Amino acid sequence: MAWENPFKEMANSKPLFLTIYATVLIGIVFSSVYVFSAIYSSPNSTFSLSMAPSTSSDEKAEPSVQASNFSHRQVDDASIPVKPQHQSKLLKPIWKVPPAGSKMPDLETFKLSKELVQERVTDNIVVVTFGNYAFMDFILTWVKHLTDMGVENLLVGAMDTKLLGALYWKGVPAFDMGSHMSTVDVGWGSPTFHKMGREKVVLIDSILPYGFELLMCDTDMVWLKNPLPYIARFPEADVLTSTDQVVPTVTDDRLDLWQQVGAAYNIGIFHWRATESAKKLAREWKEMILADDKIWDQNGFNELVHRQLGPSVDDDSGLVYAYDGNLKLGLLPASIFCSGHTYFVQSMFQHLRLEAYAVHTTFQYAGTEGKRHRLREGKVFYDPPEYYNPPGGLLTFKPSIPKNLLLDGEHTIDTHFTLVNYQMKQIRTALAVASVLNRTLVMPPLWCRLDRLWFGHPGILPGSLTRQPFVCPLDHVFEINVMLKEMANEEFGPGINIREYSLFENPSMPQEVKKSWLDVHLCQEGSPGCQVNSTSQSGVLKLPKHSTEETLKTAFSKFKDVKVIQFSSMQDAFDRFTDKTREEQFRNRVKRYVGIWCCVETHTPGHIYYDMYWDEKPGWKAAPPNSTKDDHPPW
Repeated sequence: MAWENPFKEMANSKPLFLTIYATVLIGIVFSSVYVFSAIYSSPNSTFSLSMAPSTSSDEKAEPSVQASNFSHRQVDDASIPVKPQHQSKLLKPIWKVPPAGSKMPDLETFKLSKELVQERVTDNIVVVTFGNYAFMDFILTWVKHLTDMGVENLLVGAMDTKLLGALYWKGVPAFDMGSHMSTVDVGWGSPTFHKMGREKVVLIDSILPYGFELLMCDTDMVWLKNPLPYIARFPEADVLTSTDQVVPTVTDDRLDLWQQVGAAYNIGIFHWRATESAKKLAREWKEMILADDKIWDQNGFNELVHRQLGPSVDDDSGLVYAYDGNLKLGLLPASIFCSGHTYFVQSMFQHLRLEAYAVHTTFQYAGTEGKRHRLREGKVFYDPPEYYNPPGGLLTFKPSIPKNLLLDGEHTIDTHFTLVNYQMKQIRTALAVASVLNRTLVMPPLWCRLDRLWFGHPGILPGSLTRQPFVCPLDHVFEINVMLKEMANEEFGPGINIREYSLFENPSMPQEVKKSWLDVHLCQEGSPGCQVNSTSQSGVLKLPKHSTEETLKTAFSKFKDVKVIQFSSMQDAFDRFTDKTREEQFRNRVKRYVGIWCCVETHTPGHIYYDMYWDEKPGWKAAPPNSTKDDHPPW
């Protein structure tokens, strides 16, 4: 019915019907105004990955009030039950920044309480992560993934006031954990790392008595699909936890079969309901880890839930009685609640034609930098725009791998190292060219024949879905944390920035960068058209093979404004640095860029060092050190 028709009918109707029509239409108008004003009243709502808070200089000042230590806070309203219900009110929008010129509230405002948590609850559940300022970009990525899929019932625990302030000024709901944590990366396995783990346990024990369901996550994971409908399929579960399982126990999206899961239960992703059994477990877990600071939080959790394991709750749900015999536990399937192995190495969810819900950056070898790089390789990490358009521009190349090195023969240590070394030599040349041209190198995809782990294995894990060969994460071969850290120029020369191989496939890559492109084809010096500054009509630059540092600088001097330079090949592209000191500095730097393969099953030590300059050592062979005395890198 057209909008004018009601008014025509009203004009021809009796006064009573006229009144009814008018009342209904006025009600519709006012309701619409209210709804639209609630939805669109956020003109300042923005998402920015800048690490600095979006405030004036005086607004950036950290709060001076210090809260009491979160670990020893008492829960004031712990025993008050909360009736599960759908959240009728609209949640405060995320990414809506505070008004310009306003001041951050007192620290006491951000103290954990039932009222604070309830402001972020929907359907009686809240999704929580926590961290310090060093993980700011991980936290923003975590939040962005959830809000992009419509999940806004989330909270972030801030372990330092710098993070708390930064999140507040970005419109991210946060609370103060009172941890007084350092703002820098504490490193996996360090005493401070274990302190962070203990804070997680205390946090769970503090929130559960409020009566809300809690989906607790580490910051080094990202959500790829809304997990809440999946969790709702198991209303009887007290706890649902992820695991380090690397062999599938199911081929669909059911819970993993608890009888077949032999790996540790991983507490990086787990869901708690506020049942008596769950609260009892959280309380005992907290008491255990606070009584002995040598107990790793995850080990403590595993010890408690394995105190009793079995029987199954029923024939269908996949739940199992655990802990005290009353706790109903479910194991999230490792194929879709992925570890760093099932996602980045096996791609288990793809082989099983499933959709992944989450990826947790476990099973990697380069610290926080390695975690970040893995997520970037997977195109699931959010970076600021300048990351895709670095100063000096980008350098990329098309890697070349003979078919026999990649596909022929058995998958052995020898064939694995032959394959990797062939690629490593090209990457070494690319690093040199990037250094000369002062460009950021886009690393190529790296092919491996063998998996890397912490222990001896036959090449890949038996029963896993690893397909050989496979594109392996860069940290399987390269020490990403070393590549990205500051090193003394006097000894190692200038730094060389890198980007992940999937950079140009990332939807966040600006078109303006892709459009500013120069192709470089190598040619034999002396052949027709093969000379410095020789550019064809198609815009392709021809470059003589075995170019020196001076040749490269001359050839690319007029292309400094081009954002992307792509070499058709890196084989024989570069001969040498002109300055011998510069050559030595480069060597000192890049030979530290590669790590180890691990591990041979029948030898101790079982690891084998990669060698960036393997081709300069006649008779070089991939072999573990003869003894612990010989166990050192090849430099």
